[in-house]
Amino acid sequence: MNPLLSSAPLPLFDQIQPEHVAPAVESLLAQANTALETVTQPGFAAHWDAISAVLDVATEKLGVAWGAVSHLKSVADTPELRAAYNAALPQVTEFWTRLGADERLYAKYKAIDVQLLNAEQRQAHRNAIRNFVLGGAELVGTARERFAAIQEEQAHLAQKFSENTLDATDAFSYYASESEMDGVPEDVRQATRSAAQSEGLDGYKLSLKMPCYLPVMQFANDSALRARLYRAYVTRASDQADADGQKFDNTANIRAILALRREEAHLLGYPDFGTLSLVPKMADTPQAVLHFLQDLANKARPFAEKDLADLRTFAQEQLGMVDPQPWDWPYVSEKLKEARYAFSEQEVKQFFTFPKVLSGLFKIAETLFEVAIRPDTAAVWDSNVRFYRIERPRAHNQPELIGQFYLDPTARIGKRGGAWMDDVRTRWLRPDTGQLQTPIAHLVCNFADGMEVNGVRYPALLSHDDVTTLFHEFGHGLHHMLTQVNERDVSGISGVEWDAVELPSQFMENFCWEWNVLKDMTAHAETGEPLPRALFDKMLAAKNFQSGMQTLRQIEFSLFDMLLHTTHDPQQDFMPLLNQVRQDVAVMQPPAWSRTAHTFGHIFSGGYAAGYYSYKWAEVLSADAYAAFEETADAQGLPNPQTGRKYRQAILEAGGSRPAMESFKAFRGREPQLDALLRHQGMSA
Repeated sequence: MNPLLSSAPLPLFDQIQPEHVAPAVESLLAQANTALETVTQPGFAAHWDAISAVLDVATEKLGVAWGAVSHLKSVADTPELRAAYNAALPQVTEFWTRLGADERLYAKYKAIDVQLLNAEQRQAHRNAIRNFVLGGAELVGTARERFAAIQEEQAHLAQKFSENTLDATDAFSYYASESEMDGVPEDVRQATRSAAQSEGLDGYKLSLKMPCYLPVMQFANDSALRARLYRAYVTRASDQADADGQKFDNTANIRAILALRREEAHLLGYPDFGTLSLVPKMADTPQAVLHFLQDLANKARPFAEKDLADLRTFAQEQLGMVDPQPWDWPYVSEKLKEARYAFSEQEVKQFFTFPKVLSGLFKIAETLFEVAIRPDTAAVWDSNVRFYRIERPRAHNQPELIGQFYLDPTARIGKRGGAWMDDVRTRWLRPDTGQLQTPIAHLVCNFADGMEVNGVRYPALLSHDDVTTLFHEFGHGLHHMLTQVNERDVSGISGVEWDAVELPSQFMENFCWEWNVLKDMTAHAETGEPLPRALFDKMLAAKNFQSGMQTLRQIEFSLFDMLLHTTHDPQQDFMPLLNQVRQDVAVMQPPAWSRTAHTFGHIFSGGYAAGYYSYKWAEVLSADAYAAFEETADAQGLPNPQTGRKYRQAILEAGGSRPAMESFKAFRGREPQLDALLRHQGMSA
């Protein structure tokens, strides 16, 4: 039995092999094509439920199976799986493109009597009509054929971009000596020493994975070692990599992707891809986005300039660095932070063991959103992966299952970097069975793993940034899993405007700065003692350390993204645009050979094209939403359960069933305001 064709309620991740991909995709595409032909017959009723019971059921089977393959490709990549995935990708892309542009299906949807639909279905229907237009359903002849070809080419190029980034990252290793590792935290030394020993080698095996790269940049006293890693990191997948690494160069992929996106926009009647990208988003025009970013940059710049001046002064006076280089700044920043606030990231890290943090995260979610989170059982792809269920307690009955999620926390070879939430399946009142399908999510991070030393197993230690990342992704997960919407296409995160989808994730980050939350999720790795209040106060004082520079950094990426997809000519080199944006925005300039665009997966392989501004846009929404909790907190600073319930009902449970602005106003009683964000980031007057 092919596990990708199984009718089991959960994917059989432990059984899926590369050889299963082709036959499963072939079978599921045949079923989906048959369903499409059935519902587009002249005699088939133009009725929402009738179409859904045939077509949506078939396409969901395809989507779940292909989603499992894509997920394994991201977290457990092998040459065999990659080959199977890439072989099937054109067929899958062709089907979804053809489905979204099928004029017969478009006509059927236009013929549906919307008066017979409920509110959720009407919103899904509005989105569907819009998506048909954006999917090329009104194109004819050669324009339609070219549009389909563009989609297939883009899918291939995005996949190649992602592969190059992963391969370039995995290909790097450097075996550092004892003296080079001076200053590096003990847990990183242990992990890198074990990595070298596992290969029968001496020294410390360093990689460009975040749990290794970042601590070395922050703590290694050896500037030459930092320079070596920095250069390797910022030239990954580019023409500036070493001779061996240039085979992963993404330059041509980027230029081809940009050209195809502009051509797609022109085919659909839009002046540029940026304008096309905003059609299903909250922001109205690229000009509105650019104005928002430039306004925020102007507000942040004085704070960023002070941040840099403080760094330069400290580097010169305390570290004897007259002319710090780009690879020195993380080190200088960490030393300044330690001097100014009398603590180090490494000191804090000892209190955040992964099991304790996870327990604390679950506790705040359970308290705030009136649910219970329990371990559950499922087939998994790696021994570190856990599976959980979210339930709503009921007075005299069995708890109600709300949703389930896989948690994959650790970095490893073959797993792409970063952190993300993805859906396995969506909440849906199934039209074929009448049964309610509960949602399931993937929550993926790239933290350090726990270690075994002299036969003793030590839990993984998280930095406070790691803790924030975990809360962020769990916020996405809650948005997906706590929905009460029954219509698949607007349930959970489905149908939510892209520039509002970060609201629940960024909202959850705020709890990482609340003493009454944090104290219950800390225990020193050796003593078990909770985080001391005095250390937390130092962390809080340092919360907005360099927030000006960090804000400008995000604005730099966001402006580059939007300008790249509006004013930039894809035929021209994109590096001058990036350099110009840096000149206009950044207070700290990278070296001329830096190539961060070449691994900018968010916009070239991750769905954020002409949408990276969403992070800053949603920060305004999330900060203002969290301000409601601050305004209603009790004397101990604990959140008001009524506010939590209102937030859950207005934002999380509503999903994409109405415009995000309506949901925000239902919670806050007004449109969002910028002042809460500026206050939270220490940039208010």
